[in-house]
Amino acid sequence: MSVTQSAFLEKARVPERAKLEASIRALGFDLIVDEFYRPFECSGYLPCDLNGKKSGFEIYFGSTADALAAFPRLKGEIGARDCKITFRWGSDMAECACVLIVSAALAKDFGAIVYYDADDLLYSAAQLAEEAKSALKDVR
Repeated sequence: MSVTQSAFLEKARVPERAKLEASIRALGFDLIVDEFYRPFECSGYLPCDLNGKKSGFEIYFGSTADALAAFPRLKGEIGARDCKITFRWGSDMAECACVLIVSAALAKDFGAIVYYDADDLLYSAAQLAEEAKSALKDVR
């Protein structure tokens, strides 16, 4: 079973890899995003190193239009954010932690609104960081 989460932000604020990793480090996490990460160019599986171990998740870049059609209540929350980054992972807690960490960085430093549609939840950067710490406890 795959799980999906989305981050909505202004296209101009989507960070390059170095800025994303700096934000991740500032949050106190040891996550290295593979050089495959290139905003709007990469799609599919994104390898990462989490605490020195291989992990990763799927990433897709798109527009907010499809999300607003499926979840019209988000219109007020998303505002002028015109980019949707979709994250997908399986049941592996390391993959989940990677997504939560990247999402926390995007929310904290790049103005992202993060939405977990399975539970109809909007997450703050602080909530995402706490969820990531919790997920890391279950990583073997």
